[in-house]
Amino acid sequence: MKKFAVVGLGIIGGSICGALTRAGYSVDGFGRSRASVDYAIKAGYIQKEGTSLADYDVVFIAVPPYATMDYLRNGAFKNDALVLDICGVKSVVENAVYETPRNYRYVGLHPMAGKETSGIASASPTLFDGANVIITHANQTKDEDVAEVKNYLKAMGFGKIVECTAEEHDKKIALTSQLAHIVSNAYVKSPQVKGYEGFTGGSFQDMTRIAGVDERVWTPLYACNRENIIAELSGLIDNLSVYLTALQSGDDEALSNALKEGRLIRETIKRNNE
Repeated sequence: MKKFAVVGLGIIGGSICGALTRAGYSVDGFGRSRASVDYAIKAGYIQKEGTSLADYDVVFIAVPPYATMDYLRNGAFKNDALVLDICGVKSVVENAVYETPRNYRYVGLHPMAGKETSGIASASPTLFDGANVIITHANQTKDEDVAEVKNYLKAMGFGKIVECTAEEHDKKIALTSQLAHIVSNAYVKSPQVKGYEGFTGGSFQDMTRIAGVDERVWTPLYACNRENIIAELSGLIDNLSVYLTALQSGDDEALSNALKEGRLIRETIKRNNE
């Protein structure tokens, strides 16, 4: 039976451990702190603390991007082990893998799941149930490795599996995740937030839900996808300027046209998700 290890016991790493254990796999964990390891053992997410990466056939790397790249460059993995990372950026990570020959097989992943909270106390074996997950392909990626990974992902409860290149992933995620967090974080900086109680409905809750980003986690993610985020943020500012100009000039027709354009795009998005 293959031996599994997860490096990083935060919300995602802990949930990977729990989901794999629930599916019947034997999983050990590598955590940054004694507390996270003890929590994972007590919760039944892992069998024990890992001591050597070379002991494992399948290793999930669930740490921030710079630490991920360090493991992929310098980790003493078992020969022909299957190593997977779950970073929210993929091109820089993939480059770290293939810059020199490695003794392991690699497949990049990005689970599209999480919460507003962090840490292993927020982890859950059911976090990925029905969630989307992305597999990234490089020229070196082998079909049989992807097939093996898909079996694990399905066992963990994931729903839709999307496959693309690292470059496509980073462009899409700059819009669907990273820009959205920036917008939410900037939105709450309005002075009108003070004393908002009693004036809110669903719109305010939706706009502020992901404002509380952990800057220690998200700054490196943004830095590793800088150009794609700049492109999306610049495009958003250009689009917002249309509304601002229409309001400043009193051009209600231009304002109406801008609103209509957004509504029609939203309707297309909604139809595609049905």
